[in-house]
Amino acid sequence: MTKLKIFVLLHIMLMLYSMSGICAKLAAGCPFLSMEFCLYYAAMIGLLGIYAIGWQQVIKQLPLTVAFANKAVTVIWGLIWGVCFFHETVTAGKIAGTLLIMVGVVIYARDSGGVQYGSDRG
Repeated sequence: MTKLKIFVLLHIMLMLYSMSGICAKLAAGCPFLSMEFCLYYAAMIGLLGIYAIGWQQVIKQLPLTVAFANKAVTVIWGLIWGVCFFHETVTAGKIAGTLLIMVGVVIYARDSGGVQYGSDRG
């Protein structure tokens, strides 16, 4: 599998992971154990199950430190989902916080240079 395919799969998995938060927030707004609550909760568990399987496939091909560093992208997805589904506003503080997290990830990724990909890693 090429590096590009691995990273695309990783980010699809991270997007699914972040979407489970949408289901959790929607379930929280429903009466406990109502049909709507159970459906949102089941969707959340389903998304997390798909994510778990996909995550295992990704970390077979990528160093775990690199995969975990990319999890910070879920902060950006959280902002997007907040605007799209919950009509939240994006404030300067949220943007600054997101940028701070992303800068930290970039610094980490550059510092861990020389990382090998694929099954030939030691």
